[in-house]
Amino acid sequence: MRYMATYDLMETFRNTNQWLGASALAMASYPAFSMFPNPTLEWMAAWGEVTERTFSRMVMKPDWNIPPFVGVNGQDRLVTTETVVEGDFGDLIHFRVQGRTDKKRRVLLVAPMSGHYATLLRSTVISLLPDCDVYITDWHNARDIPVSAGKFDIEDYTLYLVDYLRELGPETHVIAVCQPAPLALAATAYLAEEDPDAQPRSLTLIGGPIDPNAAATDVTDFGRRVTMGQLEESMIQRVGFKYKGVGRMVYPGLLQLASFISMNGETHMDAFKNQISRVMRDEAHEHDKHNKFYDEYLAVMDMTAEFYLSTVERIFKAGEIASNNFTVAGKKVDIGKITTVAVKTVEGSEDDISAPGQCVAALDLLTGLPDSKKANHVEEGAGHYGIFAGKSWRNNIRPLVLNFIDANEGKPAAKPAKKTKAA
Repeated sequence: MRYMATYDLMETFRNTNQWLGASALAMASYPAFSMFPNPTLEWMAAWGEVTERTFSRMVMKPDWNIPPFVGVNGQDRLVTTETVVEGDFGDLIHFRVQGRTDKKRRVLLVAPMSGHYATLLRSTVISLLPDCDVYITDWHNARDIPVSAGKFDIEDYTLYLVDYLRELGPETHVIAVCQPAPLALAATAYLAEEDPDAQPRSLTLIGGPIDPNAAATDVTDFGRRVTMGQLEESMIQRVGFKYKGVGRMVYPGLLQLASFISMNGETHMDAFKNQISRVMRDEAHEHDKHNKFYDEYLAVMDMTAEFYLSTVERIFKAGEIASNNFTVAGKKVDIGKITTVAVKTVEGSEDDISAPGQCVAALDLLTGLPDSKKANHVEEGAGHYGIFAGKSWRNNIRPLVLNFIDANEGKPAAKPAKKTKAA
C-alpha cells in the first residue's frame, strides 16, 4: 500500500495543479472584471491557462496528427493509421497512405519505451512517409494494462519485435531509435538462428546504448553508481486505484518527467515564464512553438517495473548485449550469427545520452557480417534528439539512411501484413 499511496499522491498533486490552473483562468476571465482592467488579473488568467494545459497534458496520449503530403502526381495523399498486430503491451501500427499504388521501401520504425509515447517520433514518421511504407511500434502505458496481462521485460520486448518482423516479412528495413537499438539487434540475431527467412534486409541503429561503457555519460554514471535495491526502492511504485493497471508495479512517467525537468530546470522555468508573458500579450496560439514542444514532452507514460529494472541491470550494469551474452527465454542470442542483414549505426557528436562510441560498438559484435554490409555515421554538432528529428536528420542523416536501404533492397515486397493478435 505504501507504493500505491505514493503513486496516488503524485496523481493528486498533478490533478490539483490542473484544477488550480483551470480555476485561476475561469476566475480571472470573469466578464465583470473586464470593466476594470487589471494587469494582475491578466497575469492570473495567463498563468491559469498555461498551468492547466501543462498538467493536463501529463496524462494524455498525443494524437499522431499526420498531415497529408503531395504525391508525385500532385495529388494530396491522406494518411491514416491502422493496427496490424495487437498486443497487451504494444501494437504494430501502419501509416496507410491513401491512393498510393507504387511500391515503397517497407520500414519498421522501432520507437523507444523510455517514458514517452511513440508519437515522439512523429516528425521522423512525417519525413519518411513520402518515400517509405512506414510501420511503427506503439507501446502502451503500463498504468492502463491489467495485472492479469502478466510481466513485460526486455526479453518480452525482444520477442514482440520478433513477432513484428515475422509479420512484415523479409523485405523489411528496421530503424531503431535510441533505447531499443540493442534489443532490435538482439531480435535480428534471434531470427538469424530461429527463423532466417524472417530477418530484415537492413538494420539502422540510431543513438542506442549497445555498449554503455564505451563512452561515459550522466546516464551511464547513474547506472553504475546506484544499486538495484536502491533503484527499486526509490523509483518503483504501484499503480493507484484510478487506472486499469491498479496494483501493477511501474516506473511512473511523472517521476521520470520530474527527473527530465530537473536536469534543465532553469531552461524549462524560463520557457514557461516566457509563455505566460506571450499569453498575456495575446501572442500565443494553440499550435505555437512552446505548445507544440511541451504537449509532447509532458505526455509521459509508465514503464513496467520489470522492463525498467531489467534494462538497467542487464543492458547498463551487466552489459549483456555489449559482451554478446544476452539470453531470450533461456536461449543465448549470438549476434555473430547475423550474416546477411546490413547494419548501419548513427551517432551524434554532441549526444549526451548515448555518446559517440556506444552505438558503433554494434559493428564489432557482428563477427559474421562482411565489412561491406557495415556502415557508420557520426553527425557533427548533433545532440541526441537531432539525430532522429530536426535539421540534422532531415538534411543529412535521412538521405544517408535511405541510400543505405536502397543499397540493400531485395526482391519485390512480401505479402502485405494482415491484422493478427500478438501472443
